This record gives sequence, structure tokens and C-alpha cells, in this order.
Amino acid sequence: HWHKKLLNCEFTLPVTIKIKDFLKSVILFTVIMETIGAILFFIAFYNNGMPVGEAIWNSIFHSVSAFCTAGFSLFNSGFTGYVNDGFVNFIIAFLAIAGSLGFIVVTDLVLWIKDRSHQLSFTSRIIFIGFAFLLSFGFVFMYFFEPTITVLDGCARLYAAFFQTMSAMTTVGFNTVDYGSYSIPIILVTIFLMYVGASPSGTAGGIKITTLSAVFTIMKSRLRGSKEITFLGRKIPFERLYIATSSFIFYTSLIFIFTLALTFTDDFSLEKSLFEVSSALGTVGLSMGITGDLSSIGKMLLIMIMFIGRLGVLTFGLAIWSKSLQKEQPRHMEDDIAV
Repeated sequence: HWHKKLLNCEFTLPVTIKIKDFLKSVILFTVIMETIGAILFFIAFYNNGMPVGEAIWNSIFHSVSAFCTAGFSLFNSGFTGYVNDGFVNFIIAFLAIAGSLGFIVVTDLVLWIKDRSHQLSFTSRIIFIGFAFLLSFGFVFMYFFEPTITVLDGCARLYAAFFQTMSAMTTVGFNTVDYGSYSIPIILVTIFLMYVGASPSGTAGGIKITTLSAVFTIMKSRLRGSKEITFLGRKIPFERLYIATSSFIFYTSLIFIFTLALTFTDDFSLEKSLFEVSSALGTVGLSMGITGDLSSIGKMLLIMIMFIGRLGVLTFGLAIWSKSLQKEQPRHMEDDIAV
């Protein structure tokens, strides 16, 4: 019972999808995507002059890393040497977006391809709209306002702006330019993209697009004085709103607490400390170059926040308070409060 409850909490699946079927589909989809990615990577690396044996190993490793949005690379400088290679940029983006959009969206797309009369689910539409908006938002800022990208010529500038935005949103953690030299405004934009992440039931971290949409919808409805919480003409169930607000508050609180702690243990600027914590909680893997210079306590803080981020914020919260949830909750007197 508790295993199912934890999985439902972690993936926040619609009630129409069973956990057993979900896990089977995830395994099948993962194997297919990572196999395709490895083949494409091999073609790219081999065409760039890499020996066959080395190309095979690098292809498998980076395919798994990109799809799982792990961010691990076997190259000392990451993918900075491929900033002008459109094919490699495409492969990583293809795998990272496929993994981060999640099973719900993939299932909807497959059903739509098979039967054009199939209607995309409410969740998928929110994810598509949110993903497209945030990707466009980040791309515009990167392309026009980031000095390390604006100095690039032609397609390299286009690839770099898209890749860095995609990397932060999908939390894949690869980079083709140096984040250590980013300007303050773009650092904040990147932190925001890492904070949001992509889709529930996917490989990305962050609070998720659906959570941000739900919280925004609550705010909009309250300001308009509406009793119902609606988005895209659909009413959002209160149970999902409770989950969204809980996740939003808990996630934001963790970023604040650990950033505050890091400013006590290490003498780095606020934006670098905030970037490091946001990247760790979102399981992104991006850094402004301070990770190796952190104190032992600072590194332990990052280890803790990475563990919480990978476990899942709501899962972590459920693990903490699960005992008290099993006990009968005391009845409280109802009273009013001014807000």
C-alpha cells in the first residue's frame, strides 16, 4: 500500500493510469529511446574522427546520460567543443526532451498518431503550452542578452542559445558554453528554468510545469474573485491543487534554507550559491565552477539537497511525516484568519 502511495506521490499520475502499466511502459520507452540515441551518437562521433571502439562506448554512455537527464559526460570540457555541431546538439535535445516530457505526454502522442480523433489529455496540453512558452522565453533571453552567446557567429549562436535553455529546462545538465562567465540577468533566468523543470512522470527535476501552472491559476482565480480554479477552460481538482501548492512551498523553502546555509559555510556570491543549490535540488548538474572549491560542509549540504531532489520533494516529505499521517489526526476548532 505504501509503495503504491509513494509511487503515486512521486509521479502524480492521472487516476486513469495504473502504476503497473506505467512502469512497463517506462521500461520499454526508455530502452527504445536510449538505443536510438546511442546509434545517432555513434554516427556523430564516428564522423568526427573518433575510433570505433571509443565511439561505441561514448555513444552508449552519453545516450543513457542524456535521456535520464543525468548530465554526466566523459569529455573533460563537456560538450563545449560541439557548440557549432548541429547534429550533436539535436541528439542531446531529442533525448533530453523525450525523457523530460514524460510518459503521459508520450502516451498521448502515440495514441494521437495512431488515431487522429484522439484528444490530448488536459495534462499534456498544459505541459506542451508551458514547455513551449518557457523554452521560447529562455531562448530569447539567451540569444539576445547573454554576452558569451551573442559573440558567437551564425548557427553557433542559435545552437548555443537553444541548447543552454533546453539544458536548464530539461535539467539534463550538459553545456556548450561556460556558465561561470554568465551575466547576472541570465543567471537568474537559468535558475528560474532549473527551478521549474519540465514534466511530471519524466526524468527532469524541478517543481514541474504543471505545478507552476496550478499555482499561477490559483493566484489568478483569487485575484479575480472566482470560486472555481480553472485553466484552459477546465476545472482543476482540489486534490491536485493541494499537491501543487505543497510541492511549490516545500521546494521553494528547501532552496531558501540550503542557500542560506551555504552562505554561512562558504564565501561565494549569492547568485553562485543560489545557482549551485537550485541545480542540485533540480538534479541538473550545472555549475558556475565553485563546486570543487566548496568546504566539506558545503559539499555535504549539496549532497543532501541532491539526494532530496532525486528522491522527490513530496516523497521526501511523505517519508518524514508518514508516521503522523497514520495516526488519527486531532480535531481542531475552526476559526477565521485575515490574509
